[in-house]
Amino acid sequence: AVHQACQDVLAQLKERAAEKLKVAKEDVEYGEKRFWVKGEPQKVVTLKELARESVAWGKGPVVGKGSTTRMQPAHVADVEVDPETGKVKILRYTCFQDAGCAVNPTQVEGQMQGGAVQGIGWALNEEYIFDKGILKNASLLDYRCPVALDLPMIDTVIVEVPASDGPYGVRGTGEVPIVPPGAALANAIYRATGVRLYELPMTPERVFWALHAKAANGGARMAAD
Repeated sequence: AVHQACQDVLAQLKERAAEKLKVAKEDVEYGEKRFWVKGEPQKVVTLKELARESVAWGKGPVVGKGSTTRMQPAHVADVEVDPETGKVKILRYTCFQDAGCAVNPTQVEGQMQGGAVQGIGWALNEEYIFDKGILKNASLLDYRCPVALDLPMIDTVIVEVPASDGPYGVRGTGEVPIVPPGAALANAIYRATGVRLYELPMTPERVFWALHAKAANGGARMAAD
């Protein structure tokens, strides 16, 4: 998206430079903060001059637009649920991510693992608790973020299907891994217990009472709010 926006900005600036140099925009070249006419390097306008004169012309700022590239993640979780406490223990967790082209595979892997950890926290632990409008867990002593002891080794699988609309075919990997953990863990809990949870976080208390509701319903698979 940033690359496309920059290309859009450059195209608009070339149009303004062409107007200043009185040539077609196809004849304008750019480099080293200067615009010049193809074959006539003496005909030049600097980026600074163009910016100053654009204000005088009343044209306003140049705004570039870009679009995001489709990103495809998939997460798989194996869990163990303690029926006596409702505690969910993650036994194994695997992230799959289409990175387009992993320019720095180690960094991509770190993004996938970091996003998964944050998503796991949202799915199982993290929650703002209010009492009469007052936040009761305003520090990390009370706000339950996952720590290393809560997590398994997170495996990663980098898939590379180049994107057609970005440099080097890359795709974003920083935000996407946060999204799938909630669904992956809800599905894993359902497969393990037969209880479908729809509210996050899926705390031990919520899992515990959902299991009790299932037992009261004769053990049938059910959904829990």
